[in-house]
This record gives sequence, C-alpha cells and structure tokens, in this order.
Amino acid sequence: MKFLVIQTAFIGDVILATAIVEKLRRFYPGAHIDFLLRKGNEKLLAGHPHLRNVWVWDKKKDKYRGLWQIGVRLREEQYDWVLNCQRFAASGLLTIGSGAGQTAGFAKNPLSRLFTRRIPHQFGTSEQPIHEVERNLGLVRHLTDATLALPRLYPTPADVAASQAMRPNDMPYVCIAPSSVWFTKQYPREKWIELIRHLPSSHAVYLLGGPDDQPACADMVANAGRAQLYNLAGRLSFLESAVLMKGAAMNYVNDSAPLHIASAMDAPVAAVFCSTLPEFGFAPLSTQRWIIETRERLPCRPCGLHGRAACPKGHFACAESIDWRQFPMPE
Repeated sequence: MKFLVIQTAFIGDVILATAIVEKLRRFYPGAHIDFLLRKGNEKLLAGHPHLRNVWVWDKKKDKYRGLWQIGVRLREEQYDWVLNCQRFAASGLLTIGSGAGQTAGFAKNPLSRLFTRRIPHQFGTSEQPIHEVERNLGLVRHLTDATLALPRLYPTPADVAASQAMRPNDMPYVCIAPSSVWFTKQYPREKWIELIRHLPSSHAVYLLGGPDDQPACADMVANAGRAQLYNLAGRLSFLESAVLMKGAAMNYVNDSAPLHIASAMDAPVAAVFCSTLPEFGFAPLSTQRWIIETRERLPCRPCGLHGRAACPKGHFACAESIDWRQFPMPE
C-alpha cells in the first residue's frame, strides 16, 4: 500500500496531521507513507522514521507552476490512497490530480465531490469537543478504526545534542513561547514578563520562537529583571525546540504552533487561549496539560475561528483579564 498525506498549511497543522501517519503505521506496518507540505515546514519531519518521502511545495515561488509540477510527480507514484487534510481548492487539485486509486478529504473542500470519500468537517462544543486530530483521523477511520492516535515528532540525536548545547547549566527549567502570528492569540508581552517575575528562582527560563521573535524576546529579557533568563528565539530548529520542551518542568505557550509541539512530545504544557476557544479543536494533548483563559464572560469572545491582527473592540479583554496566578507553577 502507498499512502500520501497532504497538509500544506501552517506548522501546527502539519504536526497534528502526523497522527494520521502514526495510525497508518500501526495498521499497515509495511506500507509506504509519504507527506506533502509547504516549503519551510519540511524540517519538522526530517528523519521521520515512518515516512518514505516528504514532498515540498513552494507556495510563494511559482505557486501554480509548482503545483502543476508536483502534481505530475505525484501521478508517477501511483498512490493507493491520497488523504487531504485541507479544505482549500489547491489541495483539492493535488488530490484529484494525483491519479490515486482512492482519495479522501473533507466535504468543505470545493473539489470534494471528485474525491472517493467526503468526510464531514465538524466543530465541537465545550460539552462535546472535537479535536483537530479526531477530525483528521476521520479520513482514515474506514481504513483503520475509531481509536485515537496522537501526533508525534521524532528529533534526531543531532537535534538532542544541539538542544543540550544551548543550556548553560543543569538547572531545572521552563520554556516560554511568547509570540504568535496573530495579535489576538498572543498573551501580552507585559503579562508574560509579570509571569516570569513570579516563576521560582530555582528554575531557569528559556524564551523560544523564530528569528522574527528575537527582538520581542530580547525586550522581555531586558525588562523582566531576572537572572537565568535566556533568549533562544531564532537559535533552535523546530525539532531542537521540541527536545528542549520535552525536558522542561513546564512549557507556557499561546494557542499556536509551540502548543502542538508540546503535544507531539508529550511535554507538560500550559496553553493560553485569548480570543480563540479550546473547543475549536486545538487544545493541548499532553498527559500534563492546563488551559488558561479569561474567567470573565465576554460577549465578544470568540471574535472568530482564527486570530486577528487587532482586537475588534480595542480593549483585548480576553487577554488582559488573565492573571499570572492562573498559571501552574513548575515543580
């Protein structure tokens, strides 16, 4: 059997889609499993032991020409199943253009009528949440069963060594990933600083993020007035960050990619939900997990399914009303 999983969205989406890989490997141990993602995310799956090949689509450079070229190459593979985790037309074109024997995707994809199987894409409620992992696994339920599989990342020994080299001492530590692409998903910087000041002095604190987050993290270091606070933004790869988060006594994150890295590593995590809600399907999955959100009933929350560039009401009360005392302290 030959399978292709398509997920060309953001980092967190790719991580959550790895649950499909885990499920397929469990039921088809001899199968060839490939993954298609957007350029920039391929390092997430570098050295993945269950994947034969990782296809990379450059969505920013020659988007449609690249789409055609990779579609031609996919047809040559003659996949038995193509499993599309996305709801957008481009991924639908790749799915039907692959020439696979069977295809599965969500019914919300505009080209889903041409798929072999169309799966409903449903949101849960606070009483009956449906996680994104459960939605994704619906694409392979007919090939496997209804049990849950969790996302997983596989750092290499080189990732472990590089991560350990960034630690200046053997103190227990916590990690904070303070940034997000979206303003309304991001706990305010001054609030993070307040939390940092109240973390036990017995623990070092590492700030994580990408290169673009480096200035904000440097500002936090400068203003927190705390020893053993280190800015590692832009200095670690995805998998090196995953190693560091795995060894942390606690990880503090927004509703963003680091949350899902923690889930994939089963690392302890406290996730802050500002404008978005956990019941959208992106809550943490780690064994030790906490959800931090406002205790106020705000008629404007949520202000959408995704983050926004600014608070529509101008007050950002969904974040400003969260107090540092709501966060669990590391042991």
